Amino acid sequence: MHPPPRLFALGDAAFTVEFGPPQARDVPPDIQARVLGFAAGLTELQAAGGLSGVIEWVPTFRSVTVHFDPDRCPPQHLATRLQALAAEGRQATGSGREWTIPVCFDGEFAPDLDAVAVACGLSREAVIAQLTATEFTVRMLGFLPGFPYLGGLPASLEMPRLATPRPRVPAGSVAIAGRMGAIYPWDSPGGWRLVGRSPVTLFDATRADHPALFAPGDRVRWQAVGPEALAAS
Repeated sequence: MHPPPRLFALGDAAFTVEFGPPQARDVPPDIQARVLGFAAGLTELQAAGGLSGVIEWVPTFRSVTVHFDPDRCPPQHLATRLQALAAEGRQATGSGREWTIPVCFDGEFAPDLDAVAVACGLSREAVIAQLTATEFTVRMLGFLPGFPYLGGLPASLEMPRLATPRPRVPAGSVAIAGRMGAIYPWDSPGGWRLVGRSPVTLFDATRADHPALFAPGDRVRWQAVGPEALAAS
């Protein structure tokens, strides 16, 4: 049983609605369903013209932050609307899109794969088999534009982050840490375990409406491909 939703001000131009406490590992599915249900309710209200002055909202693992223009939207009025919507307790599951993402697990593109296999007491092939058999769920986007936090990694593959992060992780790197998976959309520093590389572009600013490929609630599978798929990208 989870506590009731909690609303608090985030500065003078945003409210955060929390649906669950901080989690040490993956977010419980019912909390994710409440977050997505609340976000869907905001979309409905906006379409009906009931969110004048609201700029955007950002779903996370266990909360949704709503940004607004206080000159166009009285804060107390908005707070009341948000509390009422959260109290409805609506849930949304399985409403996201489904993706199959090509991933090359060959040597140079998966520098941590062998170490993961040894630590988990599995063969390299068994690790790849588990990764490609898993249906991940996009919990949230963050850290970098388009960076997906993917829930659903099997407990048998749970690994801590690297003790010393790499100063540069190549764009497209497929990674795991804790009970999560991820794909790096840009070259950047990073401390997750790199187990593959994908040629898919995760963020494109020229797509004005949806620059990020994924959205919270989407379901993602990784499909093993050869290095030629990377060369062709």
